Amino acid sequence: MTQDRVLDTAGIADLADGDWRIRVLAVRDMVRLARSGNAIDAKTLVGLLDDDSAHVRYLAAMSLGIVSEASASAPLQLRLAKDPTTTVRSQAAISLGQIGLESSLPALEKALSDDSSRDVTHQCELAIYQIRTKQAAGSDLAEAWSGLEESTFDTVATGTPAPDFELKDTEGNRWKLSEHRGKTVALVWVFADWCPVCHGEFNDLMELEETFSDEKVEVVTVEIHDRFRCRVMVGKELEPHYWFSKESFKEAYTQKIWWPHLSDLAGAVGAQFGIDPLAFAVHSEYINRPATIIIDPEGVVRFTYFGTFWGDRPSIHDMLKIIRSKSYDFRHPRRLEFKSGE
Repeated sequence: MTQDRVLDTAGIADLADGDWRIRVLAVRDMVRLARSGNAIDAKTLVGLLDDDSAHVRYLAAMSLGIVSEASASAPLQLRLAKDPTTTVRSQAAISLGQIGLESSLPALEKALSDDSSRDVTHQCELAIYQIRTKQAAGSDLAEAWSGLEESTFDTVATGTPAPDFELKDTEGNRWKLSEHRGKTVALVWVFADWCPVCHGEFNDLMELEETFSDEKVEVVTVEIHDRFRCRVMVGKELEPHYWFSKESFKEAYTQKIWWPHLSDLAGAVGAQFGIDPLAFAVHSEYINRPATIIIDPEGVVRFTYFGTFWGDRPSIHDMLKIIRSKSYDFRHPRRLEFKSGE
């Protein structure tokens, strides 16, 4: 996981740390370049997969998957097989799944069998299934990344009206914030299907359905991935081999998930609320800050909480207590304390 440079521990205590902006805007600009239609531009981006910097290789691999650049398939297979950096190999697998070429299957199957990283093999398992079921990334993913505007980042303040937004759920249905006025809305940004904490939250939500209904609370989970990855999270696609659980999620999820799980493409909505789309490298994938946003029945943001590491966020039970008490001063007991560098 990303290391805090001052504390020398997993996480990022400084909410003002701007590394995520560099990553996000680099991906946005590379996606814009790839969508220009210029063959030279596409060749240049593919060439970045051989850069000396693992950071550049990672972001190039991510961008090429987002735009489904077919010419990147062979170079990505090489990164998957030989790159010394786990995050790059993991992203290469993700991108090959997004590109969706069957010619990538042998390389993915070999990495699934041979790679020493469970994070890489997990992404290989998903990519193989994605290719076999013909669910390559759609143009909406590239459009979302290309359309990111830095001026919209971190523009929502606690105590002010929440901006209206519309996202799609795992069935492609549209969910619009303004249509839920009159209820308290709790927005919970989760990581991905490989996150055991996220699955714990899902289990709590399933158990508390009646309680949230009685409290007139609309709970929504949000993931900064495309529809395919979001469907994996809620058990609507394959059931991967999870190293952190011996129990199956699929049957319970398909029968008991009662809330909408939304796809926040490129993290565009989250970034408005101050949620850093590519803040942490967790399980070899750059991912958003864990975050909880509570919006009151009048549409005003009452609570914003941004985690400093993977385990720093209000639990579902904590969230319920916050809503009931209307006391919005929650602080996670394990929250990292930011200290200015010497």
